[in-house]
Amino acid sequence: MLKNRFFLSVLVCLMLCVSCSKYKKLLKGTDNEAKYKAALEYYEKKNYDRALQLFDVMQAYYRTKPEGETISYLTAECYYNKKDYYIASSYYKRFVTRYPLSVNAEDAMFKSAMCYYIISPKTSLDQSDTYTAIKEFQTFTDVYPQSPRVAEANARIDTLRTKLEDKDYDICRLYFKMEEYQAAITSYEAFLKDYPATKYREEILNNMVINYYRYAENSVKSKQRERYELALEKYNTLCYVFPDSEYIEKLEPTVKKIREKLEQYKSNK
Repeated sequence: MLKNRFFLSVLVCLMLCVSCSKYKKLLKGTDNEAKYKAALEYYEKKNYDRALQLFDVMQAYYRTKPEGETISYLTAECYYNKKDYYIASSYYKRFVTRYPLSVNAEDAMFKSAMCYYIISPKTSLDQSDTYTAIKEFQTFTDVYPQSPRVAEANARIDTLRTKLEDKDYDICRLYFKMEEYQAAITSYEAFLKDYPATKYREEILNNMVINYYRYAENSVKSKQRERYELALEKYNTLCYVFPDSEYIEKLEPTVKKIREKLEQYKSNK
């Protein structure tokens, strides 16, 4: 049995050597038709590295020929399937620019956006790729408004925007936890302006009550009253918008203190 395994291994190695030798000869040769046919076969067999090498050496020869369109598109497809998404997106864009009327132009534009969607990082990291993905999906829906992929593109945009929303809210939450009162207020107000329908609105109103109260407590006397009043204003908004909020009961001790402080200002008039 060991001998059989040994001979099988030797046979496989010999076959690989022969295959490699034929491939190198083909790559260095001048028969572009043979290269083109072999490249397509390698692509179908998912041997993207060899297909790419052949596509690369043939691009100049076939640039003005019908095969050039196929080579350009499949080059992008190879990189996409290899998960080299930055490079794939670049080749998809190049394809759309060169062949805007191609039957594959729509697919190429969509997949260019998908490349950035896939590499869009977690919320703790820089979101440049997320913004690029949103921009490219929006361009796709503008260029192909009747495409059956528009619904998917819009769904992807929603997912990406939710990621940006989560990242921006993480920043607000960080200022709040660090008791950076003014920064928290500014970031919360900006956040609500940017995301008026946010799922975090209830929590934000709760946090702003607490933040304004703490801000007042740590302010000079001339600024305290205004900040207590703003805390109470946010509490009233919370009660109005979310009458069943669990935060209302939790805030009662804080609100009681706020009202007592404001009553003192009235008494001192």
